[in-house]
Amino acid sequence: MGADSPKEPTVWRQPDGKPVSCLEKIKVLNQNIQEIETLCADALEDGVLMGCDAAQIKQALHELIDGLTPPRAKG
Repeated sequence: MGADSPKEPTVWRQPDGKPVSCLEKIKVLNQNIQEIETLCADALEDGVLMGCDAAQIKQALHELIDGLTPPRAKG
């Protein structure tokens, strides 16, 4: 998929696999992903402009995401 290819909309799912149906929740999730994408693209660009290896920066971003832990449910 190229940079100019339109992205398929994400179907956000609940832990049980059912799709999230609340339009406001979907809107917030999509906005969050767009903001994260912009931040990651900026970080990658900055790193490359400073002479860093793009693959290493991308790996660091992957590790950051993989290291996130979900919040505990309140109960």
